[in-house]
Parts: sequence; structure tokens; C-alpha cells
Amino acid sequence: MKITHAQESKIKNIDFDNLNFGEIFTDHMFVCDYKEGQWKTPEIMPYQPIQMDPSSSVFHYGQAVFEGMKAYKDDADGVWLFRPEENFARINKSSERLSIPEFPEEFFFEGLEKLLDMDKEWIKKGAGNSLYVRPFVFASQAGVQASASNAYKFMIICSPVSSYYSGGEVHVQVAEKFSRAAAGGVGYAKAAGNYAAQFYPTTLAQKEGFQQIIWTDANTHEYLEEAGTMNIFFRINDTLITTPTSDRILDGITRKSILQLAAHLGIKTDVRPISIHELLSSKEDGSLKEIFGAGTAVVVSPIKGFGYQNKRHILEDAPDSFAAILKDHIVNIQRNVVPDPFGWRHEVKTTVSV
Repeated sequence: MKITHAQESKIKNIDFDNLNFGEIFTDHMFVCDYKEGQWKTPEIMPYQPIQMDPSSSVFHYGQAVFEGMKAYKDDADGVWLFRPEENFARINKSSERLSIPEFPEEFFFEGLEKLLDMDKEWIKKGAGNSLYVRPFVFASQAGVQASASNAYKFMIICSPVSSYYSGGEVHVQVAEKFSRAAAGGVGYAKAAGNYAAQFYPTTLAQKEGFQQIIWTDANTHEYLEEAGTMNIFFRINDTLITTPTSDRILDGITRKSILQLAAHLGIKTDVRPISIHELLSSKEDGSLKEIFGAGTAVVVSPIKGFGYQNKRHILEDAPDSFAAILKDHIVNIQRNVVPDPFGWRHEVKTTVSV
């Protein structure tokens, strides 16, 4: 692997107490090109713009997938990742669906760990602080032929972050018209186009005072599937319900961690379809205690209320909130505050700064 160090760090100019999510990036980035049927020598270089041909395939046909990860620093300056093998497996699963060549495991982990070691000063200690890690791959072949590219670029960039949703209560609108994904499509992949297609209906919802959308199935708009960019959980009485994954729904790493952790803590879980009618009925009879989203960026985000057919429904604060309990456990595992009975933590080997 080729390594080029930045001549001077940008870190002294960063106000870490006032970070907007995903706007500031560290000193270095990882780059690897696919050409002539193989992935070439990876490189870590100073963070910088890249030059692209206007006819590059990604601009025209959208061959691009990505991942979201976080690195944490404990009180002893140890650097940790959370289940990175799951992110690696998923980016290749997404790539396969978009006809992008599989990325080598050794390139991924060697590059990721070296990048985090080089930029470890950007990872701040303390609750809510982390380094958001964005691996992504896109088609880079020049030409507007409507076919799979023969050239790709795999990159990793990093951004220091604090809490994702820090602006107060989250309210969501249940989708009645628009769909995020359909059976047989690419909903299970972290494909760039999946997110682009969400922006317009989300903007409409935001104009009505909602922060996100609960996506429903494309056929009937009856069954609840995801919440914005998160998997979604419902607590009815003392059972935690989430919809099963499918080719429409992202197999979230935080989602599967919550299900494992809940079982470990003795919280009853039920993975099954849930309809808007069941949601309304449970809200009416008082058995709906909590709704929350789960994902890498937010970990767990409580949802205070939802809107459906021009009516708003507000949830009371739940005693012994499952969302709070589960988030605390996961965050403490991520930050190496408590033992990790699941083997989820991955220690990044770091060198001593000179």
C-alpha cells in the first residue's frame, strides 16, 4: 500500500464543539482503483478533490454503493470499531447487486486500520463523539454506454461527529403514496440511488413539520418497513417488534445488534410484519409504548409521534424506555466502557504519535 502523508493537519482549525454531521473531513483518505479486471495497489493520500471525466458512468447510470461505520476512542486512547466485518460483508453484497466487483478483504481492513491510525487524533473521547467512516465505491469508466462499468474507484473518507439528531423530538410521517423500494429491487443494498429517491418525499414531509418518513410496502402502503434512513422498532406492551428483512429492507447492523442485545437482556422480541392498522389500534388502546429508529449514525433515535391521513399521534414518554436501555448498552460496548459479551468490538492497532 502506498502512503502519502498530509504536509500539515487541518485539525487545529476545527471546532469540535460545533460539528455539523458529515461536513468536516480528516486529513487523509483511502483510494483504490479497479482497472483491467483487477483492484490495483491501494493508496492513502491527503484528503483532496478527485478528477472525474464528465462522461464517467456513475454520473449517468448510478453505479454506486456505500457503507456507514463509526470509530470510537476510549478513556485510555484505544480506538475501536463496531462489527466492521458486517460492514465489509454488506458493501460487497450491495456491490454484487449493482454488478460492481467484490473488494478484497485484506485491502479493506489494512487500509481502514491504517487510515484510522493516521487520523486517530480526529477521534475524540466522550459520550456522543466518534469518527464517522464512509467506505464507498462507484463506477469511474469514461463513456455513456448503458452497461456495467469496467473501471471503479473504492474510497474511504472520515468525518468527526457528535450526536446525529440533536435538534429535539423526532416526528415521522407514514408514507401513503411514495415508496422506498419494491420486491425484486435494490432496497436491501446501500445503493446511492435509494437515498436520492427518498429526498423529495422527505422534503414534502418536512414542510409539514415531520423529520422523517416511515416507509410502507410498495404494493398496499399498509405494512411499515423502515423509518427514513433507519430500521424501525415498535414496543407494544413489553414486546419489541421489528419487520423482517427482505429484498426491500436494509439488513441493518444496529438492528441485528439490538435484537441480540434485547434477547440477552430478557426483552421479548418479535420479528414480523406490522401494519399501520395495528399501529393505530395499539396507539388507541394504549399498548403502543415506544417507536424508535436504529442505525449507525443515530444508534437509537426515539420517535415521539407519527402522522397518518392528516392526523398526528403523539406518544407519552415510556417508563423504563427500551430505546434508552438498548442505546446505553450499545454505546457503552462501542466505547469500551463495559464488557462485550458478543465479540462486537474490534480494536484498531494504533502507533504512538511522535
